[in-house]
Amino acid sequence: MADKIHVEVAYAREDRQKIIGLEVEEGTTLEQAILQSGILDDFPEIDLSKNKVGIFGKISKRDAVLRENDRVEIYRPLIADPKASRRKRAEKKSRTSEAAETTN
Repeated sequence: MADKIHVEVAYAREDRQKIIGLEVEEGTTLEQAILQSGILDDFPEIDLSKNKVGIFGKISKRDAVLRENDRVEIYRPLIADPKASRRKRAEKKSRTSEAAETTN
């Protein structure tokens, strides 16, 4: 009989987060743990062919073998381009600074 290890599977939306702890056999892959956790039933929008997955914030392949106490994370797709968002914030900050200078 194979030894068991403890892992967690996590997914977060803006309105709801869930972390599921489970015991799996040594040699279990990231994808197997996701399927065993049942998290796909709670969040039907997850599509493992599209959503990236990782372990402790580091993108990993679905066939990565898990170790004791790993936290499997399922990532949501970005809704905005990070570069464009930074540019927009910088432009807004620049306009705010210029407006403050003209009133002084």
